[in-house]
Amino acid sequence: MIQEPQDMEISEIPEIKDFGEITEGATAVDKSNNYDASEIQVLEGLEAVRKRPGMYIGSTGPKGLHHLVYEIVTNSIDEALAGYCDRIDVELLPGDIVRVTDNGRGIPVGIHPKEGISAATVVFTVLHAGGKFGGGGYKVAGGLHGVGASVVNALSEWLELTVRDGEHIYYQKFERGHYEKELGVVGDTKETGTTIEFKADPEIFEQSTEYDYETLLKMLREQAFLNAGVRIVFTDRRFGEDNTVDLKYNGGIREFVTHIHNTRGLDVLSPDVIYVSGVKDDYTAEVAMQYNDSYNELVLSFANNVHTPDGGTHETGFKNALTKVINDYGKKFNLLKDGTKLLGEDVREGLTAIVSVKLTNCEFEGQTKGRLGNPEVRPFVEALVYEKLMNYLEENPVVARTIFDKSVQAQNAREAAKRARELTRRKSALETGSLPGKLADCSERDPMQTEIFIVEGDSAGGSAKEGRERKYQAILPLWGKMLNVEKARIDRVYGNDKLTPVVTALGTSIGEDFDISKLRYGKVIIMADADVDGCHIRTLLLTFFFRFMRPLIEQGHIYIAQPPLFKVMKGKQVRYAFSDEERDREIAELGGKCDVQRYKGLGEMDPEQLWETTMDPETRSIIKISLDDAVKADETFTILMGDKVNPRREFIEKNAQFVKNLDF
Repeated sequence: MIQEPQDMEISEIPEIKDFGEITEGATAVDKSNNYDASEIQVLEGLEAVRKRPGMYIGSTGPKGLHHLVYEIVTNSIDEALAGYCDRIDVELLPGDIVRVTDNGRGIPVGIHPKEGISAATVVFTVLHAGGKFGGGGYKVAGGLHGVGASVVNALSEWLELTVRDGEHIYYQKFERGHYEKELGVVGDTKETGTTIEFKADPEIFEQSTEYDYETLLKMLREQAFLNAGVRIVFTDRRFGEDNTVDLKYNGGIREFVTHIHNTRGLDVLSPDVIYVSGVKDDYTAEVAMQYNDSYNELVLSFANNVHTPDGGTHETGFKNALTKVINDYGKKFNLLKDGTKLLGEDVREGLTAIVSVKLTNCEFEGQTKGRLGNPEVRPFVEALVYEKLMNYLEENPVVARTIFDKSVQAQNAREAAKRARELTRRKSALETGSLPGKLADCSERDPMQTEIFIVEGDSAGGSAKEGRERKYQAILPLWGKMLNVEKARIDRVYGNDKLTPVVTALGTSIGEDFDISKLRYGKVIIMADADVDGCHIRTLLLTFFFRFMRPLIEQGHIYIAQPPLFKVMKGKQVRYAFSDEERDREIAELGGKCDVQRYKGLGEMDPEQLWETTMDPETRSIIKISLDDAVKADETFTILMGDKVNPRREFIEKNAQFVKNLDF
């Protein structure tokens, strides 16, 4: 797992050092196999992309499919950054077809001096061909480092390119990356720009080539926020009546922060979004930030419009500067006691911030390229934010005092949590056993072989204890109302009689003390009734894991059990159904008149039934909780478990159609 950058002490910010060239490490070689020239496979043109699409777009699932649109839109955005484009139209057409049109200069159509064909054709048929490799076409560019257009072409069943250069209209069609006819003139025009229409190849995207409207809308809105003044018009024409959204934000990332707060229903602590920006050499940076009344931070960073979920030098520079500013402000106005320091987590409680940098050459790190590595960016962002934010606070003392007071409250809560944590440790050390009294542990000690069921209610817990496989299955019953951690600081979590047993049983601790190497069970399975109360229990537990033990979700340890809703019997034949449709199908297969039992709760099942339907690895159905989009997950938990009613009502009304088999 890629670790978040650690907060540094204000006096410990290191100087930039030149570490020289970083080379790849050596790997072990298996000398037992023959390896000669015949083993070398040469993939011509775009064949390599079709052979290993995951190397270029991450996956051939929904994420990779939507990335095709992102790559084409990013090319138009780059044209906007260069100052030649102010409108981009993105259309979803029937048949899973996408059309992207911009009013930029149009891809150059002249003959490429080296390739001997149109430069536009080169862009779509040759990897690493484009105007983003030092030729002066683009000073700043995002995307897949220039390979985007050719990769999209290679992974499309067909792609049509139309270029307008102010005099003529040029057209060319490709099929799975190949073309029969050269780029040719098909008309005259005084307009300029590029239109790309393509259909993703179902041979590559076997799961589905259907685009999700909300996923694309989120991406396009994000790009409109990051590029103030650029107009992106998104139209869905797939279902008869056109659905059009006009995205243009002259306020840029300031409006991004406001949108986040409005979407999540968060109350802000100051009327205005704080905004700072600056330019130095080939670097530009802008930061928008505002505090709200929640206990959670949300810092989103971008480099050349590319989201960097793992942070990097730009985000580290911002966080260091923010911590130093708030501390220096407190010292300057005698608001801090001698020797007292606010930590980064204190000054970022309730903060929403957008950090966006643009530079000529981005250096991305990590397996997923989700972290900016340019070392020179950190001191640039740090100096910019420190100077301008300090000036803002001194000119706006009311806002400054509000931010400072919230930071101090967070510090007090952190210290209270520390005391509660130490008290919990001392209490555990004095007890005869450190594990919860209601935990029925397993005998196996290898976490890779064990699993724990967190079960709602003593009755179901009793059945689970009797029906389990004692060697590798542990049972922890929960009872009573659980704490909603979305509305509570960490100091209230320690010592909570409903959550402490979970923390103790898992063995990892929480928050800053979390240590996944101490996890006692490889699978943590939430087992609750299939009703409103059961859903609430699951949501409360998932909120707790997300806020205080997130690596458990990120590394795939959290599951949800799926108990059946019906028991269908005819004579000695017994079947279990997990939905109304499945129940009806089982009845039809058994021939009609059957006895049907509707399970209202886990407690209605005897140990044998619970084992057979919900706990036996050979027959059970469990759902693995994944975290594909941490920002979206954060937003969902805030809406569902926060204080505001209206955002929650809107969320439920929008998503109620997708809920099945829920008793109200």
